[in-house]
Amino acid sequence: MIKGLLLILMFYWLGEAVSVLINGFIPGSVIGMLFLFGCLMLKWVKPGQVRETAKLLTGNMALFLTPASVGIMLYIQPLLQAIVPIAVAIVVSTTLTILVVALVQRFFETRAKRKQYAK
Repeated sequence: MIKGLLLILMFYWLGEAVSVLINGFIPGSVIGMLFLFGCLMLKWVKPGQVRETAKLLTGNMALFLTPASVGIMLYIQPLLQAIVPIAVAIVVSTTLTILVVALVQRFFETRAKRKQYAK
């Protein structure tokens, strides 16, 4: 489990370094997880090396989200003042996400049917 934790932290720190180089345009944690995902796909990192640590971290996700949730409460007044733009952004982004997922699913289902009929 220590090796898995060190691997995850290494990719996190690598992502943070890259984020600094690109002026923080993308959060370092996201970049680090993309690097880890890439290494898992290329089989440079074996899933078993990080599985136990990943299960532990995801199993305790509520513990990690509590400080962020409490932090939001410090800014409740500015959030309430901007409730309409926030609500519009949530509705629009959710609708677009559902639409994109539906289109991607239709594309892959159609492609799979074409391959099946081509045989």
